[in-house]
Amino acid sequence: MKELVEIIARSLVDHPDDVTVKEHQQDNTLVLTLSVHESDMGKVIGKQGRIASAIRSVLYASASHHHKRVRLDIGE
Repeated sequence: MKELVEIIARSLVDHPDDVTVKEHQQDNTLVLTLSVHESDMGKVIGKQGRIASAIRSVLYASASHHHKRVRLDIGE
C-alpha cells in the first residue's frame, strides 16, 4: 500500500523525487505518512481536500480488499 500512495503522489506533483512515504504500525492500523515538497502540498491536498480524500478512498478500498486497516497522514 505504501507503493500505491507513492505512485499516486508522484503523478500529481512537480517534484516527484521529493515524495516519501513512511509507514508504521499503531495498534491494528497501518499508518502511512506522505511527505512532499513544500510547493507541492496544495496539489496533493487539492481544493477543499478533494484530492486527499480521493487518495484516501483508493487506499481504504485497497486495504479492505486485503482485510487491513490503514490511515493516511499528509505532511510531517
